[in-house]
Amino acid sequence: MKIELLGKDSFGHIQKELLKRSTDSYPAEEKAVADILSCVRSRGDEALFEYEERFDGCRLTKETLLVSDREIEEAYREVSSELVGIIRRSISRIRAFHEQQKQRSWFMTEVSGMVLGQRVTPLERAGVYVPGGKAAYPSSVLMNIVPASVAGVSEIIMCTPPGRDGRVTPTTLVAAREAGAGKIYKLGGAQAIAAMAFGTESVPRVDKITGPGNIYVALAKKAVYGHVAIDSVAGPSEITVLADETADPRYVAADLLSQAEHDELASAILVTTSRSLAEEVQKAVTAFTEKLSRRDIIEKSLDRFGHILVADTLDDAARAVNEIAPEHLEIQTKEPFLVMTKIRNAGAVFIGPYSSEPLGDYMAGPNHVLPTNGTARFFSALSVDDFVKKTSIIYSSREALDALHHDIIDFAKAESLTAHAGSVAVRFGESDY
Repeated sequence: MKIELLGKDSFGHIQKELLKRSTDSYPAEEKAVADILSCVRSRGDEALFEYEERFDGCRLTKETLLVSDREIEEAYREVSSELVGIIRRSISRIRAFHEQQKQRSWFMTEVSGMVLGQRVTPLERAGVYVPGGKAAYPSSVLMNIVPASVAGVSEIIMCTPPGRDGRVTPTTLVAAREAGAGKIYKLGGAQAIAAMAFGTESVPRVDKITGPGNIYVALAKKAVYGHVAIDSVAGPSEITVLADETADPRYVAADLLSQAEHDELASAILVTTSRSLAEEVQKAVTAFTEKLSRRDIIEKSLDRFGHILVADTLDDAARAVNEIAPEHLEIQTKEPFLVMTKIRNAGAVFIGPYSSEPLGDYMAGPNHVLPTNGTARFFSALSVDDFVKKTSIIYSSREALDALHHDIIDFAKAESLTAHAGSVAVRFGESDY
């Protein structure tokens, strides 16, 4: 990781590099995804089976597309009781946190006889995508399914790619069953997103799709938005650590590497007011990387998207963080809670030396599905709110409408919407209807 002084030129270069990870930079893949979506939409299951054989090397039928109870029972036999216990403890903490996010329907009554309110209702059916392939992420299963369950979604389905043998990773199946998934389909990639967005003979159409995936999954979610809702178009993982001279360089280095190991496109950035800390972190990152199993991925990630920025003041450092708007932000400073008040843009903030980012990934409770690629400026973490909709309720007595009807008529006429005006006027004998 190269040490740079935080300046307008250096920071502008970093932002430009980070934006290259956007889903707007993949025209060839976008065309391939459009073809897959169109084919699945028109040909249904038949297209799904063809794509699964081509991309995942697995031959499926209507009988084997859905994970069976027997397969789930087998998964439980293959997953250690210790890990099942950890999954259950994680679910308990995730559920407890998300229970606090639930909103209630409410009504207010005016003296005039008008009743106004908001009705909160859960979505009928949600679809969760869970990656497969080289790594299994049961934690992502929990983070997507538990808030939907807490919200009261009637049916939660999940799609995840099978191996060539037609089996789904056992830990993924156990996590899904524990979290509350209904049906689990052996589907991966853009074809899985298409199936959930449009429906096929075997896969029901959902109201919302959530969950991470590769570039094809991200582009597919982006393309089906509007046919269904989505959580966000997630990009590669990222972490920014804001630190001063009091931070432990080994902690900072370890936390930067925890995200760099995710993906060659992952971003790990240290913003610090201490040149000596920057140098110590640089040394520790090099030493730690040599011992890690995903060394090749880490080195490629840090070569392109790893940065150490030295700022003059904490205010300058905080401004840089707000410009980056990182997915994960750690604050390791002398007064971290004070520094936190300077932060406006971050998906999740980890405060103090013992709030390591993996705490949030697995056991803290807040959701780890977070906005990436600068979208923390306007997006939030996945939550119960993502799985409900809010409907406005309006009741008016004649007296309440009478008190407002002249204002309504005049407002409508100002917009040249005479039928709007007439809709109210007719109730008081003031129109030509």
